Amino acid sequence: VQLVESGGGLVQAGGSLRLSCAASGSIINVKRMIWYRQAPGKQRELVATITSGGSTMYVDSVKGRFTVSRDDAKNTVYLQMSSLKPEDTAVYYCAADSYGLGISDYWGQGTQVTVSV
Repeated sequence: VQLVESGGGLVQAGGSLRLSCAASGSIINVKRMIWYRQAPGKQRELVATITSGGSTMYVDSVKGRFTVSRDDAKNTVYLQMSSLKPEDTAVYYCAADSYGLGISDYWGQGTQVTVSV
């Protein structure tokens, strides 16, 4: 499975962006899809996850602002980001944990999100 992120860009603080992660194959059986981010000089951080059953989880810093969703018919996962802050600036990656083992076995190339003050 190949994953391709899109939707990143430059936005002012308080603005919104929607990231997409398109898979080359079916994701209907992928146990968990994950969004990560990595800011310059910082470790990669798990941002949000969504299971095959639609259960979601978010890191505390984005709760109430970000929403992860999936459209299995389109083999696409989304990350709707609202009320963006400069500290959300990072490269955002999507990944697939195919078997639900806590291992991200497929990764996208990342998309840059820059939030200006």
